[in-house]
Amino acid sequence: MVDIPRGEEVKRRKRIRQSIYAISALTAIILITVGVSRLKPAAPTVDRATVWIDTVKQGPMVRQVRGSGTLVPEDIRWIPANTQGRVERIVLRAGAQVTDDSVILELSNPELEQTVLGDNASLHAAEANLKSRKADLDSALLNQRAATARVESDYRQAALQLEANETLYKDKLISELQLKQSRSQAQELKNRWGIEQQRTEIAEQNLQAQLAPQQAEVERLRTMYQLHNKQLDQLKVRSGMAGVLQVVPVEVGQQVQPGANLARVANPRTLKAELRIPETQTKDLAIGQLASIDTRNGIVEGRVSRIDPAAQNGTVGVDVSLTGALPPGARPDLSVDGTVELERLNNVVFVGRPAFGQENSTVGLFRLTEGGEAVRVSVQLGRSSVNTIEIVNGLRPGDQVVLSDMSAWDQYERIRLN
Repeated sequence: MVDIPRGEEVKRRKRIRQSIYAISALTAIILITVGVSRLKPAAPTVDRATVWIDTVKQGPMVRQVRGSGTLVPEDIRWIPANTQGRVERIVLRAGAQVTDDSVILELSNPELEQTVLGDNASLHAAEANLKSRKADLDSALLNQRAATARVESDYRQAALQLEANETLYKDKLISELQLKQSRSQAQELKNRWGIEQQRTEIAEQNLQAQLAPQQAEVERLRTMYQLHNKQLDQLKVRSGMAGVLQVVPVEVGQQVQPGANLARVANPRTLKAELRIPETQTKDLAIGQLASIDTRNGIVEGRVSRIDPAAQNGTVGVDVSLTGALPPGARPDLSVDGTVELERLNNVVFVGRPAFGQENSTVGLFRLTEGGEAVRVSVQLGRSSVNTIEIVNGLRPGDQVVLSDMSAWDQYERIRLN
């Protein structure tokens, strides 16, 4: 047996211990590295006061859409120029109360005035010609009636003479030749009387026919005179309805053509709301739906009366007829906000509408957990309203979620609220 020096044994044992320590330290470092690599990154901290948190609820939900617009009169009338003219005087300005016969402005047209004078003279001349022609025809008719009366008188005398001669012939006091002559004369006068009666009837019937051309000319000239005289009267432009004068788009001295708009009058007691609603929210709009109009001085109830068939600049025009009493200060062109009720949903799960979340879509929302953290969850959304939206899947009643814009934390699955 070989003796090993004690010093070498101690050195060998020391090296073994050092190797064990090194292996243990390396193993610990590896384990710590692996453990640290598997740790989740620290959740970012968000100030709770800067986010909007809402609680998921279950119950009835009213679907609504909202838009802004103005109040406009339902009864509006543009007053056009009926003839060419020059604006001589503006009697009333915009904002004035008017009645049916209120004169708004006055025009002048010298040519029309001359035309009316000429029409009046022509009409009087035609009426005089008609009277003269009628007098001539009446005189001729009277002459014919007189001739008929004379022949009738002669016939009746001849008839009496025939009757007397027949008596004398029976008594053999006159010859048969005299009796035949008397009968012939009576028959001739009877025929003449019949002819004269026919002439009289024809003359009476033709009287109106012979006057018809002159009467037609008189009516034509009278119509022209009345038309031009009416146009002359319309140079004084009247409102034609009671209300408020809104616009007078002409100035003194301006020449206007027929059909040009001279003024606009509206009835301020019958107003409607014209709303502009985003086209993405109008698919469920229908005529007759309930609506409420905020005039900023009161809420007025109404119903949808018209929906524009086409969108314009991303919005659709919707007219709401007001059924409630107008609050004080309501007037045309007043800016208003309107809300239209689409439908009422019973027993649905819903929450406030998130910053980015359209109906029938899936979004990621941060749901609050115990301990002050919020975890991202996938939420399936359903039907939406102005301020609320239906939850189809992903949340339960009582859950609290962050509805604010959280796009700055899209790379995190959880955040801490303090």
